[in-house]
Order: sequence, then structure tokens, then C-alpha cells
Amino acid sequence: MFLERSRLTAALVAGLSLAVGAAGTAHATGKPQVPVKVTRAALDPALVAGRGASVAFQEQEAENAATNGTVIGPDRTAYTLPAEASGRTAVKLAPGQWVEFTLPKAANAITVRYSIPDAPTGGGSTAPLAVKVRNTTRTLMLTSQYSWLYNQYPFSNDPNAGLLHPDWWITECACVPAATTPAPAITTPFRPSHFYDEQRLLLGATYQAGEKVRLTASAGAAWTVVDLLDSELVGPPKVTLLAANVLLFGADPTGRRDSGPAFDKAIAFARKAKLKVYVPPGVFQVNRHIVVDDVTIEGAGNWYTIIKGHEIALSTPAPDKSTHLGVGFYGANSRNVHLSGFAIEGDVRERIDIDQVNGIGGAMSDSTIDGLYLHHTKVGLWFDGPMSNVKVTDNVIVDQIADGLNFHTGVTDSLVKNNFLRNTGDDALAMWAEGTTNANNTFDHNTVQTPVLANGIAIYGGSNNTVSGNLIADPIREGSALHAGSRFGAEPFTGFLKFTDNTTVRSGTYELNWNIGLGAIWLYALEKNIDADIQVVGDNFLDNTYNAIMMVADWPVKDLYSITNTHFKNIKIDGTGTSVLSARVAGATTFENVDARNVGAVGVNNCGTFHFTPAGSEFTVTDLGGNYGGWLAPWQLPNTLTCDDRPPVVAPPAPAAW
Repeated sequence: MFLERSRLTAALVAGLSLAVGAAGTAHATGKPQVPVKVTRAALDPALVAGRGASVAFQEQEAENAATNGTVIGPDRTAYTLPAEASGRTAVKLAPGQWVEFTLPKAANAITVRYSIPDAPTGGGSTAPLAVKVRNTTRTLMLTSQYSWLYNQYPFSNDPNAGLLHPDWWITECACVPAATTPAPAITTPFRPSHFYDEQRLLLGATYQAGEKVRLTASAGAAWTVVDLLDSELVGPPKVTLLAANVLLFGADPTGRRDSGPAFDKAIAFARKAKLKVYVPPGVFQVNRHIVVDDVTIEGAGNWYTIIKGHEIALSTPAPDKSTHLGVGFYGANSRNVHLSGFAIEGDVRERIDIDQVNGIGGAMSDSTIDGLYLHHTKVGLWFDGPMSNVKVTDNVIVDQIADGLNFHTGVTDSLVKNNFLRNTGDDALAMWAEGTTNANNTFDHNTVQTPVLANGIAIYGGSNNTVSGNLIADPIREGSALHAGSRFGAEPFTGFLKFTDNTTVRSGTYELNWNIGLGAIWLYALEKNIDADIQVVGDNFLDNTYNAIMMVADWPVKDLYSITNTHFKNIKIDGTGTSVLSARVAGATTFENVDARNVGAVGVNNCGTFHFTPAGSEFTVTDLGGNYGGWLAPWQLPNTLTCDDRPPVVAPPAPAAW
């Protein structure tokens, strides 16, 4: 299993140094300083310029800050704390230890991404974290109630549980492929994952660039890991006067009473009066779906208006088979729904796939979802078509048990743009054409960080869809950054699928089930041929753990399905642990103007369908010219067998400017 190269952590500058003061001027101090380092996806922002979402906050990695704690990582080994951290590195604090960030810009709010231990029997624990700015100390209450899953899919909250599926292959038992029954002795906790959570805090005042934010761990937890801090200058709450204010219909802004009925009444009144619904600052308890149709609901801003629910177990399953209720806004073949400016705080602590406990759900055509903060729901947004013309923009979707957003069946002519997603428990962004195709949709300029399971962006079937301008970093396991797969009963790919101008970072993960490395972008033929026009143009694949590109068929169907009509053009690849292309399928691809450097093994690892015929591989590579870096040698064309099932890994250097 690949361990990332060791990197030097940020060193303290000895002696006198220059620090940026509150007024923005430089002055000398006698205290060693750590340079202020703002990153995007744990990289210099210049390396990912123009890619991903434009966000209001400044990201600072804990390993770049001053600390008397211990830097953990870098490490990309699944089921470890460093692997799930942004940049695969974090800072571990014992009680009383601290990490101190210097604000790069004026801020009045912070988000802390952290991990603390689970309770010994599961279910989570809580511990305070001291947040000191100037002479003011506030308490941020940390919890592990929404993290720490164990075992095989669909996972368990019990760290001491035995295997959920004793007949499944377990690679950790070294029993594959000789047997499908694992060894009886499994070390518990088995496969711990989903370690991190994040909490937001309004600081109560605006602090200037150069001021310090010190986070000090308490004795309430044996250890506290801090991954990063986001700092932000939040504007004042938005006030909408000409609207149906939910307070007038009995909503409780203290969160003590259930406000669900008040929301229903406000929505009904607003529809008749042709007004918006306004939700002012406060915490509003809602423990079920709010059904929306032909209505606009505006909050005061997602830092101020918080709609928070408990997860409630049902005595008998609901008509949709759910066994729990949870907070969410749902369309029922709805139209003209507009939701903006509030947070949805769920209470989902286990993965139950039949439960509809998502932040936004159902079908809502000609609608907009804008400026929401979605936290601790099962899926941030799960849409079941048919529906068309929905725009999902400028949202923050974090700490989900499953997907961030999924266009599931019959979603057309829709846009997902400028959203920020972190720590999803499955695909961060997905189009899944199960039963009915998805068509003419675009995922554009979104940022995805640290999806714990599966892929950053995944497309399962569909027609004429586009994935453009996105930034995807640090996928952990059983998936990678960009994916197209004939899987999960999806309709075939038809027309075109475009992956254009995306950047991936620290992707190309290790696939535990197959015991091989994936590609940062990987195409997978499992249930059908993939023969639509797939264009990968203008993408950058940086610091790939294994391969930059992979095309693969599952072993039992490798002689049934192929991947053809794929085209790579104007690509930059900086660093692969193994190859630029790993081909483990029949089919064909073309390369034009693909520039690759720091390639760990052979540029093209061509296994075809593993028949090793005298005629060469069943996969054909065509050189259309302009390929640079020596990775695509003439002797490899068109179908030379260069197969190494598990080539040695050479860790690449850190990405650099081209």
C-alpha cells in the first residue's frame, strides 16, 4: 500500500521576523513567526487557478501553522487519520497543546475541521476546544457523534462488531483470491473511517489580517486532530420585509419547539398572497420533510438562519420505505421552487440507504438552490426525476453520510455550479441514470475535497453531459476523482460526455477490493460497453498516487464489454506513482497534446483483456501528435503489451508550476 513521500513541515523562522500587524503593516517582533500560507486543496492557489468554486473563506492547513503538537502524515493509507485529512497531513494535539493560525484577511467567523476519538462502544463523544483571539476565549464544542464508521458497506457504528458480510472478500485477510471466506479473526475496530467533522463559529467581532487564532485542546478528549481552519468575513444578516415571515405563523427561533407546522402555514399563505417566505436569524427545529412547490424561501444567510432537525425512528416504515424522519425540503413533482440563504443541520449518524433523510430531495423543475449550508444529512441533495432546469449554485455541502448531490433518474438541462463539498461519505457529485436517462446537465466549477468513499465526481450513464472546471482533491478509497461507469443499472452512455478543464490533486487511489491502483480519471465497463463520444480536454492531473488515467472492465466481464471512442487532448500530468494510462479492457483511445512529467513507471501500462495474444493487446492507443515528456513512446503503439499487473510505485515530487 502506497505511503506518500515524507515532506518537511513548515519550520519556524528563527530570530527576528516580520509579521503582518492588525493594520496590515509589517513590523519586527522577537517571537519566531510562521509565514501565513493560504491554500486551495492544500496546494498553492496558483497551481489550481481558474478551477473549482470561488468561495468566501480562506483555507489554512494546520500543518502550515504554528503548533506545539505533532504533525501526522503525509500518508495515503486508507483507514488512517492522515489519509482522510486535506493534503493527507494534519496536526494531533494532546490535552493542553495548541495550533495557532494567523488570519490572512479580516474575519469574524471560522470553520474548524477536526477529529476526536469515538466512545469505546461507539456513538461518539464530545469535548470542548478553546478558541482564543486577542484576549477573548470562546468554546467550540467538538463531537464525534457524526463520524467514526466501521466495517463493510453499509457500515456500522459499533467499533466492536464482527463482519457484516462474512461471505465478502476481505483483502485485509490476505484471502483473495484463494477463498471468499475471510479468516475468522478480524481485528476490531475493523476498517474505521469517516474520522472528521467540522464546526462553525461566529467570533463576535471582526479581527484583522495578522491577528492570531489559537486552538487549544482540552482534557475532554484523549487527543484532538486539527486538519484545517477556514476564516471568513460574514456580512450582516439579510432582512426581507415584504414576505411571509415564519415568526408570524408560530415558528420558534430558539429551536425549543417544532416549527414544522409554522413553515407549512407560511408557505401556504405565501403561495396565495404571491409573497416570498422569510426565515429570520435563529435556530428552527424541523424534524420532517417540508414539501415545497411554487414558493420562494429565503433565510437571513446560512450563518444566521439554521433549520435543524432530530432524526426520528418510525414505528412502521413510511410509504417511501424510510425507517426514519429527518429535516429536509422536498419537491413532489414541483415547479418554481427557490431556496436560499439558510443552513440545514441534520442528525444522521448511520447509513441506511432506504431512508429519505436528505437535505433537499424529490423533484423540482425550473427551480434554484442557492447559498445553503448542508450539514449532517444523509445526502445533501438527492433528486429523483423526471425534472428539468434546476440550478444548484454557491452552496456548501459537508459531512454527509452518503453523497453530496445526486441527479438520480431523468434529470435534464440542469446545472450544478460553484458549490463547495467536503467529507462526503460517497460520491460528492453524481449523475445516476437508473431506469431513465440524465441528459444535458453540467457540473461546473465546483470544489470537492476528501470524499471518504467512492468518487469526487461520478457519471453513471446518460447523454450529452458535461463536467467542467472542477477541482477535486484527496479521494480516499473505492473510487477516485473523476469517474464514468456503466454500473448500478444505469442507462447506457449516448451522445457525448465531456470532462473539460478540471484539476485533480492526490487522486488515482489504491483500490482495496482489486488490490491495484486506479486513475485520477477512470472509466469502468461493468454492465455495458462504453462507446459514447467521451472527450477529456484541458484537464490537469496532479500528484497521482497511482495512475493518471485508467480504463478497466471487471474481470468476469472483460471479454464482454469494451471502452471505445475516448479522446484525451491538451492534458497536463504532473506526477504519477505508476503510469499515465493503465488499460485493463478491450477498446481504444486517442492522445493529442498530452504533456506528462514525473512518471513513476512505464507511460502506458497496456494489459488489454489479459489474453496476451501474439497480435498484442486488445486495447489500441493512437498518437495524434503533440504528446510531450517521452511517456508515449513509438514502440508502445498501437497496442504493444506492456502489462505489469502491479507495477512498483515511485512517489512523485510535489506539483510545481508548469
